[in-house]
Amino acid sequence: MRRKDREVTGLAELTDILDRCTTLRLGLSRDGSPYIVPVSFGWEIQNGILVLYFHSAGAGEKHRLLSQNDQVTVEADIFHRYEDLTARYESFMGRGQVSLLSGPEKIHALEQLNLHCGFSDYPVESCGDLSRTAVYRITVTECTGKRSLG
Repeated sequence: MRRKDREVTGLAELTDILDRCTTLRLGLSRDGSPYIVPVSFGWEIQNGILVLYFHSAGAGEKHRLLSQNDQVTVEADIFHRYEDLTARYESFMGRGQVSLLSGPEKIHALEQLNLHCGFSDYPVESCGDLSRTAVYRITVTECTGKRSLG
């Protein structure tokens, strides 16, 4: 990173940024070209490792690409304002490995997603037929952030 004074590396600071982000962008590979898709997400720390969760339909382009390549890049950001021809922002970037969840892990992931999205009391079991919903975990293998607050 060119501007080391703006780099965010501490896990507590990175998760603070994630906590305030509303959308996670997944960077996938489609026939050698980038494919980026925004998703709602949840997160937690498991055994000292950052884990992200998101859900999707159990079919479609995203599902197909994830079944072909389990390596993803992720990005989330908070835009604060423009100031003197520059932007004030905070961002999170990372890489990780995706796995499709089932059973109790799937329910737990959906609970974490609901928690992050502000629906901590919403009973996941009342969501209807969860068999049509694919739920994924990203085990983050590397991450960093950047902050320009002025």
